[in-house]
Amino acid sequence: MKHTEDGPSFSARVKEELVRLPLGKSCCQLSEIGALTQTSGHLSFRGRGRIFVQYRMENIGAVRRLFQLLKVRLSLSPTLHYTQTSQLGGRRTWVLSLGEEDSRTLLTALHMMERDEQEGITLKRTVPRHPMTRQCCRRAFLRGAFLGAGTMSTPEKAYHLEWKAEDPSLGDTLRKLMEKSELPCREYQRKGIRVLYLKGADQIAATLALMGASGSVLRLESIRVRRQTRLRATRASNCDEHNSERMLDAAQKQAEACRNISLRLGLFTLPPALREIARKRMENPDLSLTELGEGMDPPLSKSAVNHRMRRLMEIAEELT
Repeated sequence: MKHTEDGPSFSARVKEELVRLPLGKSCCQLSEIGALTQTSGHLSFRGRGRIFVQYRMENIGAVRRLFQLLKVRLSLSPTLHYTQTSQLGGRRTWVLSLGEEDSRTLLTALHMMERDEQEGITLKRTVPRHPMTRQCCRRAFLRGAFLGAGTMSTPEKAYHLEWKAEDPSLGDTLRKLMEKSELPCREYQRKGIRVLYLKGADQIAATLALMGASGSVLRLESIRVRRQTRLRATRASNCDEHNSERMLDAAQKQAEACRNISLRLGLFTLPPALREIARKRMENPDLSLTELGEGMDPPLSKSAVNHRMRRLMEIAEELT
């Protein structure tokens, strides 16, 4: 399970919620098993047509759920062990193995094996067939596919949910299911592997709800509200900063204009009202018009100060 400095990642929390959901109806259980088989299952062939199924997964919660599904839905008895490699920080991989008879039972239930005319059982396809006409079965398949091959970015940083479809047919199935739910996804290639993904908080929230992760939807909405609040505050701050910079730039230009008038004409040539405001501006090149007016005796309104400053700017422009 991936953790951050503040605990499990958002993606890990979604999976924690999904593995705790009820197993559901018999048809849904089979759909979820099919998705986990397509994302995490491996076929191995041993002499004389013997076929065995193994699952390799890193999420122990998903492994436990698959163990339950196989036992409850198909009365299978898988064995469980783990392997650990020195590479990748000693990452642990859980391995769920089925014996030969259990493997046959599973593959037959997933329409991967069929009986032939001689009453023998032969492998017909290497991926499960998913006749998912019911909405509940589609939801279960998406849930299983996310547990086996899905991940999600931390919403504080980005809105991104994806499935890594190493099997091309998995990508086709996911795309069809999402389109039926009016949530069309996009895709790209990562190291030659097909990746289907969703962007945008609304689409991701709808997908989480579709999979049954209602608690994660609430957490996502809470994070989205905080992000929007911070964004509005940042925009307001940037706007205030921009306005302040603009005001300061204008004030300094006014002070420079007053200095030019003083050097070329002399302030004594100006009418008393303009002479007083020109001196005040040269002494205070960083005050706003409002602050400048408040410092006059008697105080002036912002519009009165602005009118006098415009007249001084016109005089300076005539001089140049």
